[in-house]
Amino acid sequence: MLIDDYTFEIFTPPCDPTAVRFSAKAHLAADIAQVLPYLNAALEGTAFHPAAHALLWDKGGHKVAFKAREIGVSNVEDRDEALQELAELVELVNRTWEKRDKIIPSMAVRERPTPMKVYQLLPKSNCGVCGETSCWTFAAKLVSGQVQLAACPSLLEDVHCDNLAALQEMVV
Repeated sequence: MLIDDYTFEIFTPPCDPTAVRFSAKAHLAADIAQVLPYLNAALEGTAFHPAAHALLWDKGGHKVAFKAREIGVSNVEDRDEALQELAELVELVNRTWEKRDKIIPSMAVRERPTPMKVYQLLPKSNCGVCGETSCWTFAAKLVSGQVQLAACPSLLEDVHCDNLAALQEMVV
């Protein structure tokens, strides 16, 4: 077992003190930098930064950050959900570490797309059908995991099929 002790904190994101959702961090007694390449290989949709000892991942609407001595999760509803998410993430790290002899580690550097890269592939009609005021707002929220591609019905039109495919690859 790699992680056997940690403390946690739950807080409102400092960038949005009026948020109704919360973020949480597990402060780890162990350094987990050595498991990050295995997680990078095992999980889909990660953004790995080996030099920073950081791995970012989207997990069911939650943004997760694995760092050498910290695991962070955002967009949680309450304290109970935060504790559950952190416990599941700690278990994921431990399970991955225990199975590391069956996983080929990956040092592939992948980064999340920027809102601008996403915006360039959107229809740019600012129609509002998605519930956002503009395609730019939609792009920013898509990158941060606050909305899903399916919220933009314009992307389903034949004229946008190539862009939809590219966006699906980008925002896995």
